[in-house]
Amino acid sequence: MEKTFSLPPEKSGSFACRSYPNNNNNNLDNSSPKHTSDITVSLSPQASSLKSLDSIPESPKLQEENIHNNKEETQEQQEQVTTTEGGDSIATEPESSPSDLDSNINKLSEDIDRFLNLLSSTVGEERNSPPEIPVSIENFLKVVEADLLNQDSSKEPEKWLENSEEGPSLLQSFYRISNLTNSLKEFHLDSKYAKSFNRISTVLQKAMTFLEEEFRALLDESRSCEVEPIVINPKSKKHSSSKDLDRTTSTACVIVPQEPGSASAESEFPGYAPEVVTNLHRVATAMISGGYETECCQVYSITRRNVFEESLNKMGFEKISIDDVQKMQWESLESEISTWIKTFKRCITIYFSGEKKLCEAVFSDYPRVADSLFSNLTRGIIIQLLNFAEAVAMTKRSAEKLFKFLDMYETLRDLIPAMDEVFFNESSVELKAEISSARCRLGEAVVSIFCDLENSIKSDTGKTPVPGGAVHPLTRYTMNYLKYACEYKDTLEQVFNEHKKIDNPSEDDQEGDNNDDNARNNQSAPQSPFALQLVNVMDLLDANLESKAKLYKDLSLSYIFLMNNGRYIMQKIKGSVEIYHLMGDNWSRKRSSDLRQYHKNYQRETWGKVLACLRDEGLQVHGKVSKPVLKERFKAFNAMFEEIHKAQSSWVVSDEQLQSELRVSISAVMIPAYRSFLARFRQYLDSGRQSEKYIKYGPEDIETSIDELFDGNPASMVRRK
Repeated sequence: MEKTFSLPPEKSGSFACRSYPNNNNNNLDNSSPKHTSDITVSLSPQASSLKSLDSIPESPKLQEENIHNNKEETQEQQEQVTTTEGGDSIATEPESSPSDLDSNINKLSEDIDRFLNLLSSTVGEERNSPPEIPVSIENFLKVVEADLLNQDSSKEPEKWLENSEEGPSLLQSFYRISNLTNSLKEFHLDSKYAKSFNRISTVLQKAMTFLEEEFRALLDESRSCEVEPIVINPKSKKHSSSKDLDRTTSTACVIVPQEPGSASAESEFPGYAPEVVTNLHRVATAMISGGYETECCQVYSITRRNVFEESLNKMGFEKISIDDVQKMQWESLESEISTWIKTFKRCITIYFSGEKKLCEAVFSDYPRVADSLFSNLTRGIIIQLLNFAEAVAMTKRSAEKLFKFLDMYETLRDLIPAMDEVFFNESSVELKAEISSARCRLGEAVVSIFCDLENSIKSDTGKTPVPGGAVHPLTRYTMNYLKYACEYKDTLEQVFNEHKKIDNPSEDDQEGDNNDDNARNNQSAPQSPFALQLVNVMDLLDANLESKAKLYKDLSLSYIFLMNNGRYIMQKIKGSVEIYHLMGDNWSRKRSSDLRQYHKNYQRETWGKVLACLRDEGLQVHGKVSKPVLKERFKAFNAMFEEIHKAQSSWVVSDEQLQSELRVSISAVMIPAYRSFLARFRQYLDSGRQSEKYIKYGPEDIETSIDELFDGNPASMVRRK
């Protein structure tokens, strides 16, 4: 069966070649279908593949005619054959100058096509005596070699990729050489073909070396293309960026929008113009069909890997060894983590999707190659990023690391859907397993760090009370820590659900002591592991504060301390919907009840003795008011009130609402009682100095002094004039 050879399409249109069974028969009727057959190569991508050279079947009648004509052509060619020193039989023709050869490139190309068709049509026993190699092959090889030398000084793809008026493109010539190599491979041990086969293979190697360099040069064009993300305002269509926007951009460069979810962001990276991608595809197809798949893939992998490394470096992410991560100060590591998060998101949402489309476009005729290249490239980048994440998870645990660890955990978790859109093959299963492993390590670290908060509370056993009964630093630290932590409520609940089996010794210690209280006071206690952990932390904090309150010698001040800290805790919980929801209504009601009890205890302890001075009991002797006893009552009242004022004006109640509530409640008790006592017993004291000596303050003075309490500034009582 005669077989015809299809050549890849050119951008300018279909490339057509005509098959002539006998070139020396000038009397053939060229219009007769018996002697000619037109073959047109389609522009479809599949047509550019040279994996099959016998794709066009012929009718039996046409096969017989072609075989007959081929025999006649062979007999005429043998009349003009000489034998070379190497044993190859080559038809003799007059020597031609290089310029003549170049001008006859079309004829030489047609001769190559006829020889290939003639060789493929040889069937049966005729395969044992294949046709002689025409001298036009050597001339054709010389033309190609000369063109290759001319291309060294000017490597513009348009000069060798496209057909011209002078003849077919250099790329088409490469395809013919590749077809010759594939067709003659069967006969390379034949002494008649061996030398020619080696000669053709040598030129093919030169051609593939040229294509390899051109392929690398085309890929390197992206290095001059800025892919810095640009923020696009959809209304104004103006661009803004962290860098100057007035820089000059290559015509092959496409600006990449910053929005990861936008279609343009996913489709334009890595910034090649469509014509560049087309040229890359044509070169890659030629190399792979020529048997140089390994070299083609190696150039692509190395070049694209370098471009990726440069992109990561521009974002500030660099390779850091595990040892270096362990030695870094937290401030530096925190900055590296922020860069890692930005880099990981950009790679998954923009870079990888763009790289996948580039692979599929360049190697569209070879899906297996495209998948392999993309998987290997992206896997290397992801493993590099995951190594950093695991190194961070291995660092020494400390409370301040919790939030950055949670950020990294969420990044790995939230980008899984985006990965599903990019990775479809078996490699995605492996990559997901790697990501899951890194996320698990971070989750374990998060649980460990959060549970360490209990140890921090327990270890705070300072014996120095906070001056003025103010909010203790431990309370501020713990509540602010919980407030920020609960901004990650959903993530923390997920982490604790996944890693709740991690040992937590403090739970066992506290659970036995607090179970009864929790059952009575928090009947609807939350059941999630994280919520239970949060309640446990709050119980530990309460116990610690109660022990610190005992450090005050003044019992009244201890109640002020408990009120200050209790109110601070409640304000933080009410200010955070997440914490309030986790703690539950019952817990909040119990803490509010505790605060009211502290208030009552303070009033009783501080002002109960003062109010006792203003009672009627004990003032009368034999039915009459005893002046000495009355005088002692006023003296005792003045001394006690002055002492309270002096001490408690230096106490601290920073919460304005609590401060106001305390002052109002004190005034509500003291002012009416003092005013009534004065009205009933002032008359029993002599007017003048004696009266002023014992009645030092009026009701207004008492009220003013009460309003000076809890300011944190020691003050002295001032007598009204």
